[in-house]
Amino acid sequence: MSIKAYFIPRTMPTPAIAVTTPGRAFILVILLVACELAAGQSPRYVKKYKPLADSLSAVYGIPAAIILGVAIMESGAGGSRNCKLLNNHFGIVGKNNLLRTKGIKTRYKQYPDAQASYMDFCRVIKKKKFYKKLKDNMDYKLWADAISKTGYSEIPVEWKKRVIATIEKNKLSASQ
Repeated sequence: MSIKAYFIPRTMPTPAIAVTTPGRAFILVILLVACELAAGQSPRYVKKYKPLADSLSAVYGIPAAIILGVAIMESGAGGSRNCKLLNNHFGIVGKNNLLRTKGIKTRYKQYPDAQASYMDFCRVIKKKKFYKKLKDNMDYKLWADAISKTGYSEIPVEWKKRVIATIEKNKLSASQ
């Protein structure tokens, strides 16, 4: 059985996807479902971690929107493997004991709990050159731009766009 999707006329905003085998169709469906599940988890994730982000924002002068936006994106709203196994909500690289305890090799840092992960993210950001200039400035776009330029992500332009989109989609900014 072969499933095919054809290009939709230019009046439609979304290009069609060519799916030629049942295996590819299944993978496409799984990816779409995973995206929907992650999107559905965002409100619960925000409700759970917003108080922590707000308190760290007050201490470090980093917008809570940036803290939560990066966490949602990097952890898949708490659903990523790194988040579940390592309590790593930010994709921070470092030491872990997963190889010894579960036979899984990974380069990501392990934390005892989510709070430790959130605090470490703020400490990492505090060490960046731009921090003193932006501290207590609550413009999340400036922060996303500055963080993206420091090597936090391997794909800085896309990362910045995704963080900003995550913040806006979840209405994390006080100015929205």
